[in-house]
Amino acid sequence: MSAANLERSFIAVKPDGVERGLVGEIVRRFENRGFKILALQLVHPTTELLSEHYKDLAGKSFFPGLLAYMQSGPVAAFVIQGKGAVKIGRAMLGATNPQDSAPGTIRADYALDIGKNVCHGSDSVESAEREIALWFGENIKSYTRAVDAVIYE
Repeated sequence: MSAANLERSFIAVKPDGVERGLVGEIVRRFENRGFKILALQLVHPTTELLSEHYKDLAGKSFFPGLLAYMQSGPVAAFVIQGKGAVKIGRAMLGATNPQDSAPGTIRADYALDIGKNVCHGSDSVESAEREIALWFGENIKSYTRAVDAVIYE
Protein backbone atom coordinates (compact mmCIF):
# COMPACT_ATOMS: atom_id res chain seq x y z
CA MET A 1 0.00 0.00 0.00
CA SER A 2 1.39 3.41 -0.89
CA ALA A 3 2.15 6.13 1.66
CA ALA A 4 -0.83 8.13 0.36
CA ASN A 5 -3.11 5.26 1.35
CA LEU A 6 -1.78 5.37 4.91
CA GLU A 7 -3.12 8.86 5.71
CA ARG A 8 -5.04 8.91 8.97
CA SER A 9 -7.78 11.13 10.36
CA PHE A 10 -9.49 11.49 13.71
CA ILE A 11 -13.30 11.31 13.77
CA ALA A 12 -15.51 11.80 16.82
CA VAL A 13 -19.22 11.21 17.16
CA LYS A 14 -20.22 13.87 19.67
CA PRO A 15 -22.58 13.28 22.62
CA ASP A 16 -25.71 14.15 20.61
CA GLY A 17 -24.77 11.57 17.95
CA VAL A 18 -24.04 8.91 20.56
CA GLU A 19 -27.31 9.66 22.38
CA ARG A 20 -29.23 9.33 19.12
CA GLY A 21 -27.67 5.95 18.28
CA LEU A 22 -25.77 7.18 15.20
CA VAL A 23 -22.33 5.71 15.98
CA GLY A 24 -22.81 2.52 13.95
CA GLU A 25 -24.24 4.40 10.97
CA ILE A 26 -21.37 6.89 10.93
CA VAL A 27 -18.69 4.19 11.26
CA ARG A 28 -20.47 2.19 8.54
CA ARG A 29 -20.30 5.14 6.12
CA PHE A 30 -16.54 5.39 6.54
CA GLU A 31 -16.08 1.64 6.17
CA ASN A 32 -18.35 1.53 3.13
CA ARG A 33 -16.28 4.27 1.52
CA GLY A 34 -13.22 2.04 1.93
CA PHE A 35 -11.53 3.50 4.99
CA LYS A 36 -9.93 1.18 7.51
CA ILE A 37 -10.83 1.69 11.18
CA LEU A 38 -7.60 1.61 13.20
CA ALA A 39 -9.02 2.44 16.64
CA LEU A 40 -12.42 3.05 18.21
CA GLN A 41 -13.39 3.87 21.79
CA LEU A 42 -16.23 5.32 23.81
CA VAL A 43 -14.82 8.10 25.98
CA HIS A 44 -16.11 10.41 28.69
CA PRO A 45 -13.68 13.24 27.89
CA THR A 46 -12.13 15.26 30.69
CA THR A 47 -11.90 19.05 30.76
CA GLU A 48 -8.15 18.70 30.26
CA LEU A 49 -8.52 16.53 27.15
CA LEU A 50 -11.12 18.82 25.61
CA SER A 51 -9.19 21.99 26.50
CA GLU A 52 -6.17 20.61 24.65
CA HIS A 53 -8.26 19.33 21.74
CA TYR A 54 -10.03 22.68 21.28
CA LYS A 55 -7.14 24.92 22.38
CA ASP A 56 -7.46 27.05 19.23
CA LEU A 57 -11.00 28.00 20.36
CA ALA A 58 -10.12 28.76 24.00
CA GLY A 59 -10.64 32.52 23.65
CA LYS A 60 -14.05 32.28 21.98
CA SER A 61 -17.21 33.20 23.86
CA PHE A 62 -18.79 29.81 23.11
CA PHE A 63 -15.82 27.83 24.54
CA PRO A 64 -17.33 27.09 28.01
CA GLY A 65 -20.55 25.90 26.37
CA LEU A 66 -18.58 23.72 23.96
CA LEU A 67 -16.75 22.04 26.84
CA ALA A 68 -20.03 21.48 28.71
CA TYR A 69 -21.67 20.02 25.60
CA MET A 70 -18.74 17.69 24.88
CA GLN A 71 -18.86 16.44 28.48
CA SER A 72 -22.65 15.97 28.51
CA GLY A 73 -22.27 12.32 27.47
CA PRO A 74 -19.86 9.87 25.93
CA VAL A 75 -17.98 10.56 22.70
CA ALA A 76 -17.25 7.77 20.20
CA ALA A 77 -13.74 8.52 18.97
CA PHE A 78 -12.18 6.64 16.09
CA VAL A 79 -9.31 6.72 13.64
CA ILE A 80 -9.71 6.11 9.93
CA GLN A 81 -6.95 5.32 7.48
CA GLY A 82 -6.89 5.53 3.72
CA LYS A 83 -6.18 7.70 0.71
CA GLY A 84 -7.37 11.26 1.37
CA ALA A 85 -8.63 10.38 4.86
CA VAL A 86 -8.64 14.00 6.07
CA LYS A 87 -10.10 15.69 3.00
CA ILE A 88 -12.61 12.98 2.16
CA GLY A 89 -13.49 12.51 5.84
CA ARG A 90 -14.34 16.21 6.16
CA ALA A 91 -16.37 16.10 2.95
CA MET A 92 -18.33 13.11 4.24
CA LEU A 93 -19.12 14.94 7.49
CA GLY A 94 -20.31 18.10 5.71
CA ALA A 95 -20.04 21.75 6.66
CA THR A 96 -19.63 22.66 10.33
CA ASN A 97 -23.03 24.34 10.11
CA PRO A 98 -25.43 21.54 9.12
CA GLN A 99 -27.64 24.13 7.37
CA ASP A 100 -24.77 24.60 4.87
CA SER A 101 -24.05 20.90 4.41
CA ALA A 102 -24.55 19.22 1.06
CA PRO A 103 -27.28 16.59 0.84
CA GLY A 104 -26.00 13.12 1.65
CA THR A 105 -23.37 14.28 4.13
CA ILE A 106 -23.56 13.09 7.72
CA ARG A 107 -24.42 16.52 9.09
CA ALA A 108 -27.01 17.19 6.39
CA ASP A 109 -28.64 13.86 7.12
CA TYR A 110 -28.51 13.97 10.93
CA ALA A 111 -28.06 17.51 12.27
CA LEU A 112 -29.88 20.84 12.22
CA ASP A 113 -27.88 23.09 14.54
CA ILE A 114 -24.22 24.16 14.49
CA GLY A 115 -24.09 23.78 18.27
CA LYS A 116 -25.02 20.10 18.08
CA ASN A 117 -23.63 18.99 14.77
CA VAL A 118 -23.16 15.27 15.57
CA CYS A 119 -19.50 14.83 14.67
CA HIS A 120 -15.96 16.15 14.39
CA GLY A 121 -13.28 15.43 11.82
CA SER A 122 -9.68 16.59 11.65
CA ASP A 123 -9.12 19.59 9.38
CA SER A 124 -5.54 18.79 8.32
CA VAL A 125 -3.06 15.92 8.37
CA GLU A 126 -1.15 17.73 11.13
CA SER A 127 -4.29 18.21 13.22
CA ALA A 128 -5.23 14.58 12.66
CA GLU A 129 -1.92 13.31 13.98
CA ARG A 130 -2.12 15.65 16.99
CA GLU A 131 -5.72 14.63 17.76
CA ILE A 132 -4.99 10.91 17.31
CA ALA A 133 -2.05 11.15 19.73
CA LEU A 134 -4.16 13.13 22.20
CA TRP A 135 -7.15 10.77 22.20
CA PHE A 136 -5.40 7.41 21.63
CA GLY A 137 -1.71 7.73 22.48
CA GLU A 138 0.00 4.58 21.23
CA ASN A 139 -3.21 2.50 21.18
CA ILE A 140 -3.50 2.28 17.40
CA LYS A 141 -3.81 -1.10 15.75
CA SER A 142 -2.28 -1.82 12.37
CA TYR A 143 -3.49 -4.70 10.26
CA THR A 144 -3.75 -5.78 6.65
CA ARG A 145 -7.04 -6.17 4.84
CA ALA A 146 -7.41 -8.31 1.74
CA VAL A 147 -10.06 -5.87 0.49
CA ASP A 148 -7.44 -3.12 0.08
CA ALA A 149 -6.37 -4.80 -3.18
CA VAL A 150 -9.91 -4.22 -4.44
CA ILE A 151 -10.13 -0.62 -3.19
CA TYR A 152 -6.76 0.74 -4.34
CA GLU A 153 -5.04 0.67 -7.73
